[in-house]
Amino acid sequence: MHKAGIKTMLVDDEAYMLKLLAHQLGRLGFAALTTHTSGAAALQAFATPHGPPDLILLDLNMPQMDGIEFVRHLVDHGYAGSLILISGEDERMLQSASTLVRAHKISLLGHLQKPVPNEALAALLDTWAPRPARPARAVTVVHGADDLRGAIANGELVNYYQPKVALSDGRVVGVESLVRWRHPVHGLVFPDQFIELAEAHGLIDDLTRVVLRSALAQSRAWSDAGLKLRVAVNVSMDNLATLEFADFVAEKAARAGVEAGAIVLEVTESRLMNDLRAPLEVLTRLRLKRFGLSIDDFGTGNSSLTQLRNFPFDELKIDQSFVHGAVTDATRRAIFSGSLHLARELKMQVVAEGVEDRADWDFLRQSECDTAQGYFIARPMPADQLPQWLDDWGRRLPALLGHWSAAGR
Repeated sequence: MHKAGIKTMLVDDEAYMLKLLAHQLGRLGFAALTTHTSGAAALQAFATPHGPPDLILLDLNMPQMDGIEFVRHLVDHGYAGSLILISGEDERMLQSASTLVRAHKISLLGHLQKPVPNEALAALLDTWAPRPARPARAVTVVHGADDLRGAIANGELVNYYQPKVALSDGRVVGVESLVRWRHPVHGLVFPDQFIELAEAHGLIDDLTRVVLRSALAQSRAWSDAGLKLRVAVNVSMDNLATLEFADFVAEKAARAGVEAGAIVLEVTESRLMNDLRAPLEVLTRLRLKRFGLSIDDFGTGNSSLTQLRNFPFDELKIDQSFVHGAVTDATRRAIFSGSLHLARELKMQVVAEGVEDRADWDFLRQSECDTAQGYFIARPMPADQLPQWLDDWGRRLPALLGHWSAAGR
């Protein structure tokens, strides 16, 4: 669609700002403009023959109906266009508002502070595209506890592996084991569709043990092939409520011929634990046996400073929400840097999750972070695809190391 035909609405209580934005948009080729000095008037315009706009430039701080309330009304109207937030509020306020818009599933091109720079506005507007028609709603498959119990018993759970690489030189230093359910009818089912089910119905212990056994066998196979990788396995806090879990892990590792130091147990506390005695005993004993312990998704949920104090973790994984986009987002960058500094003070290794693009990679290369993982590096894959990926990674690596290698870290 040509810019002149994009129906654009400006909502701001300051008449001068409306005039200035309209002038800026006109110079950029936008002709189908409507302006409103209140959210209520803007919403009433939805009922006119022109219908809802394709794009709304919205001020946040307005009397009567502020921009946040206006967004909620957009949801009620089933708004299918896009938004640009414009405000004199600080960056953190704009970030919070942006997060809310995205949580409402409304397309957000971005946010800008007043006065709006012409180049920044033009760059955001260039990202606009008509939203595709919504596909027919997919039927959600609800899996029951009995289905999952059968899957565990019948060997339908399989491990995929996502590589982790050293940021200093790009060496592949490990993998994270990520379970998948190879359903005989519905195909590959991802863990977000069955892990909570397993925890709710007392199946998480059996599930984790299946994943661990498979990961240990694969670790030994890689070792025999001359590939030395630390293999990480996700562990639920529910697993740690069983005192014999530490002995189970040690026994299975010994039986598989895998050294304890080659295994990392990644712990995410998705639910608060009322009694810490069992998990504290299990994790302390595992560290005594020299298994690695990683606090996963640090900074989210209950994975926090309290857990660093209580448990003997030797690795910290910074959650992807603080990694992706940190180079341009001051708040994320501050949280990332603070987490990294904290880990350094505690003499912990640091893994950055969620490396989605080259900008994330370059940002991390300049930091003191140890290891990275994410889709920019590799998606989770079956074990038999790892050799081919290693070849591909070797070919990509020289360009990715770039001038940081020459300059040093």
